[in-house]
Amino acid sequence: MIDLRSDTLTTPTDAMRAAMAAAEVGDDVYGEDPTVLALQERVADMFGHEAALFMPTGSMSNVLAVRSLVQPGEEVLCESSAHIVRAELGAHGAYSGITTRTWTHPRGHVDLEALRALHAPDMGPFFVRTAAVSVENTHNFAGGTVLPLDLLRDLKEWATGVGAGVHLDGARLWNAHVATGTPLVEYGATADVMSVCLSKGLGAPVGSLLVGSADTVAEARVWRKRMGGGMRQVGILAAAGLHALDHHVERLADDHAHARLLAEAVGVDPAGVDTNIVVLTRPDAAAYVERAAAEGVRVATVGPTTVRLVTHLGVGRAEAESAARVLARLATDGS
Repeated sequence: MIDLRSDTLTTPTDAMRAAMAAAEVGDDVYGEDPTVLALQERVADMFGHEAALFMPTGSMSNVLAVRSLVQPGEEVLCESSAHIVRAELGAHGAYSGITTRTWTHPRGHVDLEALRALHAPDMGPFFVRTAAVSVENTHNFAGGTVLPLDLLRDLKEWATGVGAGVHLDGARLWNAHVATGTPLVEYGATADVMSVCLSKGLGAPVGSLLVGSADTVAEARVWRKRMGGGMRQVGILAAAGLHALDHHVERLADDHAHARLLAEAVGVDPAGVDTNIVVLTRPDAAAYVERAAAEGVRVATVGPTTVRLVTHLGVGRAEAESAARVLARLATDGS
């Protein structure tokens, strides 16, 4: 079975498992796990920020990152299909007591004109204040699109001018980095706080990092423990992240090439596939997924008429070509 449902399906390579087995560990709740400390310092430096905090999940990292900018009763603005409002089960409202308003862009990009119209300054006790803007790069449900760096810079300048923070959901920022060649530190400069994931294209089994100022990370450490995310000898998992940063970043280019191959097979313009995600619109989405599975290819619905294909470390060139043949045949069947 060739599984294209998500890049979260990657499993550790033999070399990664060896690195995990050899990891030096300590108690991370006490801040004494040397491998975790090394990972946190390395990732913070990569993005030009003061500090980072290892998290068990990207959703927890996003919740605590946004919470650092937005107080209960305030709002964060984001694109309408952003992960923080569509795929985190309402966690930002449930845990942090914040509200959201959204703009819509077909490729998930920043729309400064819409943001200017949405933005609500402090207008007294009758209106919700806009405290932050959240952007997602790459944008998952828009098909793995890369947000242009110039727009991110413009957003940061505008947000700073109106007193709003910027959160960057960079779960797949590594893909944007490889696809464009943009240095990670330049992406880091466009956000006050950010989240990056190790367990998608980089192939680690668990983990994301919140990246920001030392004060933000110190507060997030308290809230991580409060939410049940305090971990002990977690250097075993941090070692997987360090191995991934050493060996699995540049190879993301292979995933991008495989995604374009699949796009062409299913009738999607490869020129519109920025990274490792292909979104296919079909009126029979659920039935299409079933037929593909019966032919040995797993894909997923992400909407009533939307199918998503995601390439990753576990899908080599031969598997991508085999899946493309199956999906090309199904693309004209029952459409």
